[in-house]
Amino acid sequence: MATAHGDAHGDAHGTGTGHSHGMSADADRRYLWIALVLLVAFMALEVVVAFTADSLALLSDAGHMLSDVGAIVGALWAMSLAARPAAGRWTFGLKRAEILSAAVNGITLLVVSGVIAIEAVQRLLDPPETEGLPVLVVALVGIAVNLVATVVLARANRSSLNIEGAYRHILTDLYGFIGTVVAAIVILTTGYTRADAIASLVVVALMLHAAWGLLRESGIVLLEAAPDSTDLDEIRSHLVTEPHVHDVHDLHVWTVTSGLPTLSAHIVVDDSCFTDGHAPQLLDQLQACLTGHFDVEHSTFQLEPASHAAHEHGTHT
Repeated sequence: MATAHGDAHGDAHGTGTGHSHGMSADADRRYLWIALVLLVAFMALEVVVAFTADSLALLSDAGHMLSDVGAIVGALWAMSLAARPAAGRWTFGLKRAEILSAAVNGITLLVVSGVIAIEAVQRLLDPPETEGLPVLVVALVGIAVNLVATVVLARANRSSLNIEGAYRHILTDLYGFIGTVVAAIVILTTGYTRADAIASLVVVALMLHAAWGLLRESGIVLLEAAPDSTDLDEIRSHLVTEPHVHDVHDLHVWTVTSGLPTLSAHIVVDDSCFTDGHAPQLLDQLQACLTGHFDVEHSTFQLEPASHAAHEHGTHT
């Protein structure tokens, strides 16, 4: 029986992999900091105007913006943790900190949306007087600020669930400000103050949608499910077609963190592979099979003769 672990991409990345990833991480941090400064500055202004104008829509946007700020701070912290090298018991390093950050972003969206929804329903039943003009002005500025922050973060590596979580926070806030502008115009032209609460409920719906996406995607990684793009039957069929391979079992595919899929499998091979020295070449063939057909970063294969199954407990297909 033989076991081997390797990088399924082999030398295709070359020595520039770490360097390019480092450059990408540095750029992502810069984009996050730019967005953070913009949002903190505007959030302070928005809170003052929201209380002055007694606007729930503005206050809900400020609450969402506070969660945006928290999302970006969390993303920056998670990036610093994920950059730490593997050591001791942390055999993959702390790369999953980015997935935890994305999950926390989803939870904060749920909490904030719940608070806003309760207050919005109360204001629908008993609407207060709301000044439309200051709400309109601040919301227009908010659209500009969030649009810039959204464009900045769109340039970051959004294949990272950590970055995507912060991006979705800011994007839903942008939609919220657009709804607030509509509510302010309705209040100014018709005096219908319930428009403010209705706009808040629209923001809530957007936040719930973003929260569901983040929690679903982070849950897939944390529960070690196979990525959505992975077809286990197709992987198994490709491996079995390799010469000397009889069967594949205990096939596992999961994601350590965004962009780091991992595979392990037990491969039943000819007995001759262990006597004629062919096992290393077979491992190279299996790695090449994954490289040519599937985007798997790391793979581990256990080669075993057919007789091994008789005393291997806990196997599965």
